[in-house]
Amino acid sequence: MNDIKEFKSIKNAVALKSIIEITIYSIISILILVMFIDGIFNDQLAEIVYESNTLYYIFAVEAKPIIILIACFIITVVVTFFVVRKNTNMLVVTIMKAINNISKEAEKEIKLPSYLASIENKLNNIRIELITNQNIAKEAENKKNDLIMYMAHDLKTPLTSIIGYLSLLTEEKEISKELQEKYTKIALEKSLRVEELTNQFFEITRYNLHDMPINKKKIDLSFLLDQLLEECYPMLQEKGLNYKVTKSEHVYFVGDGDKLARAFGNLIKNAINYSYENTQIEIVLEQNEEKINITFKNKGENIPKYKLDKIFDKFYRIDESRASNNGGAGLGLAITKEIIELHNGNICAKSDSDLIEFHIELNNKKV
Repeated sequence: MNDIKEFKSIKNAVALKSIIEITIYSIISILILVMFIDGIFNDQLAEIVYESNTLYYIFAVEAKPIIILIACFIITVVVTFFVVRKNTNMLVVTIMKAINNISKEAEKEIKLPSYLASIENKLNNIRIELITNQNIAKEAENKKNDLIMYMAHDLKTPLTSIIGYLSLLTEEKEISKELQEKYTKIALEKSLRVEELTNQFFEITRYNLHDMPINKKKIDLSFLLDQLLEECYPMLQEKGLNYKVTKSEHVYFVGDGDKLARAFGNLIKNAINYSYENTQIEIVLEQNEEKINITFKNKGENIPKYKLDKIFDKFYRIDESRASNNGGAGLGLAITKEIIELHNGNICAKSDSDLIEFHIELNNKKV
């Protein structure tokens, strides 16, 4: 409806401008014609016409109003044609130039005539959106390139250690059993780190969950959380963490179990990585007739608001210092958000003092 009103407004403005120009140009043209006929050359023309054809002269004098009226009509038609064509061409050319300028000089503000103010506003909004998207794409590309560079560097470190320790095991003939076990253990740990980094590379190259199919079926979210916590038990023990789960025995939901397991697993691992040692991670699973709410809580360093606003951006890491040790690719929370949204749910994060919370809301369909 607004587009129709704007179109009518522009059409009326162009029409009014054309009418004014047609009126002015026609009056000027007719005055020039009258001056030419009845002005400077009046006596000379009359004498020439009278001498050449008396009957025609008499007819011209008697039919003078009609002749002038016809002449005025022809002038008006001709003027109307050229004015309308000029204004139409000018309108199209002006808008096309503005559109071309958006792609060539997006930083430069679009300026159009006052009667095209609505189009000017729309083109400037498109221009601003284009600049924003370009900056976002550029920032994401820079982050991705930096991340690949960092991870390539991180891959080199454990590989160097693996080669070094395996070389010792191969070259040293009389190495003790204790040292063999020690070097083998270190090589295994470094190999696992290489595997982890390789998996992160894989995540980066194939990150596009919107193109992935969702295989929905009835799943028990309560049982799913129990499984995930059991899998993470060694990680919890390593940091002296314990957990508390508040939930019903069974909470059923229609969704993709594998992808939801990945999303919840990311949140649990995130809580483990960013929790203070010897603290508790709390998970609350609630269900009512309309919604299923899942909250993940842990105690850790407060997250500033400017970081919370970016926490679900891909390749964004809260703590850059974790990149070389146990840090991920900055995709975990971004993937989690994508998975939740693919299930028509939403997720948000908040941090109050040393309490960090991630809250998920899913639509509760009867199953």
